[in-house]
Amino acid sequence: MNEAPKDPDSSEFLSIPEPAGVYAEPWSWRKFRRMLGFFGPAALVASMAVGAGETILVTGVGAWAEYGLLWLILLSVLVKGVAVTYLLGRFTAVSGQPFGRMLAKLPGPRGWFILTLLTIELLALSIALTAVAKPCGNLVVHIFSDSLPAGPTDTFWANLVTTGFLGLAIGLSLLTSYEFLEKQQIIICGVLVSGTILATVIVWPSLGGVLIGTLSIGNLPAAPDWAPSAARNDYFLNLVTVFGYVGGTLSTYLAYSGWVAQRGWGLTNHAGMERLGSRIDHTLKINYLKEDPSEARRMRVLLSPLKWDVSMGALVLFIVTAAFMIAGAVVLYPRQTVLPGNAWDLLTRQSSIWAQIHAALIPVYYVAILAALWGTLATIPEALTRFAHEFLTAVWPRFKSYSYRRLQTWIVIWFFISSAAAIWSDITFDLITQIVALLATNLGVGIVCCAAVYLNFKLPPAYRTRPAMLVLGVLSTVVLLSAFVVSAAGMLQK
Repeated sequence: MNEAPKDPDSSEFLSIPEPAGVYAEPWSWRKFRRMLGFFGPAALVASMAVGAGETILVTGVGAWAEYGLLWLILLSVLVKGVAVTYLLGRFTAVSGQPFGRMLAKLPGPRGWFILTLLTIELLALSIALTAVAKPCGNLVVHIFSDSLPAGPTDTFWANLVTTGFLGLAIGLSLLTSYEFLEKQQIIICGVLVSGTILATVIVWPSLGGVLIGTLSIGNLPAAPDWAPSAARNDYFLNLVTVFGYVGGTLSTYLAYSGWVAQRGWGLTNHAGMERLGSRIDHTLKINYLKEDPSEARRMRVLLSPLKWDVSMGALVLFIVTAAFMIAGAVVLYPRQTVLPGNAWDLLTRQSSIWAQIHAALIPVYYVAILAALWGTLATIPEALTRFAHEFLTAVWPRFKSYSYRRLQTWIVIWFFISSAAAIWSDITFDLITQIVALLATNLGVGIVCCAAVYLNFKLPPAYRTRPAMLVLGVLSTVVLLSAFVVSAAGMLQK
């Protein structure tokens, strides 16, 4: 077995610490309960992802495709909720290095890759927040319509409430810590999973239909005559938009690597990591890990929190998203009720789904959906700030001294101004979701997944991911970039 080479100025490798505590315990229910406590960073990913795509787009797809496109949800969760999330978190945990530091050293002008991603995300999220906030504003106006002063139109009140809802959600993120956000999002994930499972059990869908629809990968049910125009006229653009919107944008996944470091998983809190600074500043290769089977085995044990976290996050994302599509299939499909793509009152219309189940579920739906989308809005500034601060520091080391909160304040201001402009404009829901899926999910996440696969090969062979996960990572890159091509072609055709 070849040993990783030592640099001339280095006399030893980092030693992987022996697993201790819960890591070293034999399997038991007590250990299982303690391992559940690792769920946190992926809760942020899952709850941020539960936005317009999971609550609106997939319900509309279920209304015309019934169970036939449940496999699209599974594919998106496997690609982004599993492959992308795990590969990014794993590289950070194994190498102990911020992902941004590595991306800054990719071939070409220093930082070009990072600055490109940051630009894409700043532009895409400025309108993506509108797709989350505006349906909430319409829903709040619908709930309190009888209490609003007469005079201004419902559209005016909806835009005003949306602007206030957005400003309050992203503004309060400046007063909260990562630890608070993590706990908040775990609670929101619990509410979402419990509520959607309960609603799915009550409507009692065809279990055979659900199973067949989930496993029939590649099945493309024809859009009926009563399907929305987006499904009939822009069939493939509609599908890749839904695929792209299930899961978060690229900053969500890049921030995940930073949240893994926050938790101290793997080598991210190794005492010897700091002294490696200058040694690794100009190389992509991780050459300080021993090619020793026992060391590699210890590392795999230390990756247990990451595996638990990613698995639970992917499960939450799939359960919640599939439940919304199933609701559309069970309640709306038989009635041939279509959710119009250019309307902003989609959340209000969707309350009819729960009314069909039981009237008492309508307020539960209101609370759950507003809490979920509030969590999405409140967490996005934290995700982008963590991504931006880490990556800009990698490009310009002096940026490390720049205040994290000050950067987050500027990002919140940008989001509020740009999103408010979109809220009060005539931009349609369809157009927003298509642009965001094109740039920030299918293209952006595809590029990041490609980078994660590439950096995996910069680890010593014994520390690289298993072949099955590597294959999934490669296939995920192909799927995401293919979705981008289809999305771009559809947009150009329109």
